[in-house]
Amino acid sequence: MNIKDAIEITRPINCLMGGLTVIIGVLNTRTGVSLTNLILNLILGVITYILIAGSGMVINDIYDIEIDKVNRPERPIPRGDISLKQAKYLFAFLVILGVLLSLIHSWVLNLDYINVIVAAFFAFIGWLYAAFAKKSGFFGNIIVSISFSIGLIYGAILNNSIIPMYIYFFFLTSFFLLLAREVVKGCEDIEGDKTEGVKTLAITLGIQQALYFSIIFDALAIGFFILPIFTTIINPLAYVISMIFGLVVVIASLILSLISNLEKESFSRISLLLKIGALLGLLAFVFASI
Repeated sequence: MNIKDAIEITRPINCLMGGLTVIIGVLNTRTGVSLTNLILNLILGVITYILIAGSGMVINDIYDIEIDKVNRPERPIPRGDISLKQAKYLFAFLVILGVLLSLIHSWVLNLDYINVIVAAFFAFIGWLYAAFAKKSGFFGNIIVSISFSIGLIYGAILNNSIIPMYIYFFFLTSFFLLLAREVVKGCEDIEGDKTEGVKTLAITLGIQQALYFSIIFDALAIGFFILPIFTTIINPLAYVISMIFGLVVVIASLILSLISNLEKESFSRISLLLKIGALLGLLAFVFASI
């Protein structure tokens, strides 16, 4: 196993995107925090998230080895560049290093180990998803949504153990938007999921009912996206202006869901819109901290 393969299996782009949520959490709670502490929180917080998120990618590939031999033969384990034993060692190394870094972070800045608890929880649900929850369908969708959004909470607690209400609204916006997308992806991939025994909402309830749930999650995401305006965010004007773009895209996905013909192409478009909406939402959270 070389370094290139080890980096590839951790899906670095996904990890970096998740790391942005930590930056958002830190920047939006920076009031009264010294520049030195702010920089340390940004650097150590993002690295901790990336290490633990990367471990989640590795353990997922370990459990998916047989499926990936068929569906993703180009990945490092099925193509033979990383052995199963090496992957397990890499997973353990990343988890231990991530949690250890959170411990050092807590000790250096006297964080009362709250960040360590969140980091350990993040690592646990990454393993739980790969080992048990992935094939459970909706429960797995919930874990995926929490795993990405938890960086917002993690970043915030690095500055203050008391998390502002708007951070919870940011978290819930991200959570419900990602949950809506996961449900839509279940509608899109229903045939493949049936073959692999994944019990998505589309399979257990039917595509139409699953889409109704996605619409509800979209609406909840929109509601929580608007609520931070009425709180003490650092820059409400910049947030309002930037959030409009995300709102337009998510509302468009909701309308498309309402008029969907339940064809795979429609679900692909809805999923893409939700992905764009999530990215625009993250950018709005960044602007809220300027």
